[in-house]
Amino acid sequence: MASSLVSPSPIPSFIGNKKSLGSSAFPATSQIAIQKCKKQVSKKIVSVMAPQQSERKPATTGSVKTGMTMTEKILARASEKPQLTPGDNVWVNVDILMTHDVCGPGSIGIFKKEFGENAKVWDREKVVIIPDHYIFTSDERANRNVDILRDFCTEQNIKYFYDIKDLGNFKANPDYKGVCHVALAQEGHCRPGEVLLGTDSHTCTAGAFGQFATGIGNTDAGFVLGTGKLLLKVPPTLRFVMDGEMPPYLLAKDLILQIIGEISVAGATYKSMEFVGTTVESLNMEERMTLCNMVVEAGGKNGVVPADSTTFKYLEDKTSLPYEPVYSDAQASFLSEYRFDISKLEPLVAKPHSPDNRALARECKDVKIDRVYIGSCTGGKTEDFLAAAKLFLASGKKVKVPTFLVPATQKVWLDLYTLPVPGSGGKTMSQIFEEAGCDTPASPSCGACLGGPKDTYARMNEPKVCVSTTNRNFPGRMGHKEGQIYLASPYTAAASALTGYVTDPREFLQ
Repeated sequence: MASSLVSPSPIPSFIGNKKSLGSSAFPATSQIAIQKCKKQVSKKIVSVMAPQQSERKPATTGSVKTGMTMTEKILARASEKPQLTPGDNVWVNVDILMTHDVCGPGSIGIFKKEFGENAKVWDREKVVIIPDHYIFTSDERANRNVDILRDFCTEQNIKYFYDIKDLGNFKANPDYKGVCHVALAQEGHCRPGEVLLGTDSHTCTAGAFGQFATGIGNTDAGFVLGTGKLLLKVPPTLRFVMDGEMPPYLLAKDLILQIIGEISVAGATYKSMEFVGTTVESLNMEERMTLCNMVVEAGGKNGVVPADSTTFKYLEDKTSLPYEPVYSDAQASFLSEYRFDISKLEPLVAKPHSPDNRALARECKDVKIDRVYIGSCTGGKTEDFLAAAKLFLASGKKVKVPTFLVPATQKVWLDLYTLPVPGSGGKTMSQIFEEAGCDTPASPSCGACLGGPKDTYARMNEPKVCVSTTNRNFPGRMGHKEGQIYLASPYTAAASALTGYVTDPREFLQ
């Protein structure tokens, strides 16, 4: 199995001490007990009297409790079970259900069909509805989807509906947020130890907060709307230990591209991916979100980072609801463990047309590009734009290809115009982007990450070559089926914009 996971050179493998760990629910002591029983049974019968009972009560002689992983613990709590092991199917109580304009109408339709036209959702304060995908478009069907959400939220008195009515000026819509996965975090809907489900595959982003978060389909969402529950199979856990000081030219995007390149797009199919180690502990919350965001690109059911002081500080002004973090037990059983020395990692890209088509950025220096796109739930957060601005500032140069900037949310957009970039003498990100010749930051939304209607800002309507901070590079993902997408970190994207070729950011950061 190991040979299929390690990439051929010249990509260096920074994986070490990779091992499969046992998944037996019983420790060795129970084996001994079984052997003793067998020995006693085989002895000659010397009495027909019942043997004297041990002083131990029956309640304490049941199945042996074993350690659990974070994911197993969260699902055990949510299903009100004392113990869970991978493969168990349990009814889970859902803390938050999120849906958006693409899948919301379908989920609502199923809910009404199965529970009745006049049925009420299980909890109006646990349903979060966020229009974000196909927003700034004249497409009538896309606009209709948002209307369906609005009507439903009015009917159900949904507390958290982030509406948009004036498409001409997003700032005229104070309730509008933008990309759901970033908005969920900013608005305080992500809390350690909870279960968050959403009708979007990148719902796994919220695992950065030490919670179980995964994407579900419209049918499941319709059921959750009516009951607040869902039947889930407990996934086994892969553990990724990342140690070493993070080089100043790397970002979390490089880390997750390394992992996906190592295990493949099917390497974590229906498995939990747990991220630990000194490198992970050093990441801020938005970088942890990037890490968890792309676990689905490896087939993962969910990604999770243990909550710590960084998590708690981020949540201080986000939520007033109580939460209880959980952590993997020392004796927890992991399907496999992967170790990386991040200090030796180099900037990476994923070449067309798969997120696991990993290559060193410097190996692709002859790849001529037509455009750069910085945005999405993966690469459109404040920290992502700060990284790009930092590189533009260090270079003092102008971009050579069209460079599109799509902030994930209204808050990120505001940050671009108000936050000073360290070392810039007080300049904001937007000023640095303007000086570098980038396009004016667009209205916050998912934008061209998933193509969208023809009039979507920065959509690839022609077969272009694009370096993008997004998450998928399949044919047609950003529009044109013959377009070529190189997935990269904001550092690498900004460096590439300055040269017109896929470029290692160390050319400008060192």
